[in-house]
Amino acid sequence: MIYGIGTDICDVRRIRASLDRHGDRFARRILAEGEYATWRARTVRWPERGLRFLATRFSAKEAFSKAIGLGMRMPMTWRSCEVARLPSGQPTLVLHGALKDWFDARGLSAHVTVTDESDYAASFVVVERKQP
Repeated sequence: MIYGIGTDICDVRRIRASLDRHGDRFARRILAEGEYATWRARTVRWPERGLRFLATRFSAKEAFSKAIGLGMRMPMTWRSCEVARLPSGQPTLVLHGALKDWFDARGLSAHVTVTDESDYAASFVVVERKQP
């Protein structure tokens, strides 16, 4: 049964402006440790790809927060929600700490998809209640 859905579109130029204004502190605020390491590596190799990586993660976390109905309120935090990849390349959400506890206590599972183009990043999340 569907618990919630969320979608988000993010202007990559807005993320660039935040990075220009706040530097790495902005990325550290948004990204979990694993995401941050990937972002740094991509940014060094290809700055535009690093920027779009950050924008897709921002978008996915916004979409997830909408799907669970919390917005950016505890236990939902930027860093407690991580967008990882399965071996197939499919994106997946990995939750941490109090958010994971909250999510698991409700018997929920999530599906996420992300995409980016030069100026926009978009995400869609479906959260389901697992059948007993």
